[in-house]
Parts: sequence; C-alpha cells; structure tokens
Amino acid sequence: MTELKVFTLPTCSTCTVAKKIALEVAQKYGVTFRVVDMATEEGLSEGSSYHVMSAPSIAIDDDIVVRGHLISKKGLEDEIRRRLDKWKMCAGFK
Repeated sequence: MTELKVFTLPTCSTCTVAKKIALEVAQKYGVTFRVVDMATEEGLSEGSSYHVMSAPSIAIDDDIVVRGHLISKKGLEDEIRRRLDKWKMCAGFK
C-alpha cells in the first residue's frame, strides 16, 4: 500500500499546514498517512535514511517529493495520482 509520510519538527512553522494537506490527500486517495517527528531519535534516524535535513519534507513510499517547503494540495495530489497510476499499470489494472 502507498504511504504518505510528512517529516516534521516542533520548531517548523509550516509543518502544521503540510500535515493538513498531506492528511487530506491521503484520505482522498485511500493511502496510509504518517507523521515522522524528527525531534525524536526514531524520527531523526528515519529522516536521515531519506537524507531529510529540513522540514517539512514529504515522502511517498521511498521517494521524497518535497524537501524543506510546502507543496500545494494539487501538487501533492498529482504526485499521488502519478504513482497510483504507475502501480496500476505495473499490476496489470486498467
């Protein structure tokens, strides 16, 4: 299943908006949504594995789609749709 991850920090002024946009998109497209708090040891470790050094950053599965700034809701929807369409083609769905 596709997973949408938002990497955040408590000091990030735009992370709240990024989380709201990502949650709305995840709900609309039926994908898993998860917030990764990079202020925790686990979150920092996961962020490092993606080479995330700034927040907000957003990953879809293993691909970072935005680093250190906001993406529009439409932009994130386009990214999700492209990946879901690719998955459907690979799986043989029409």
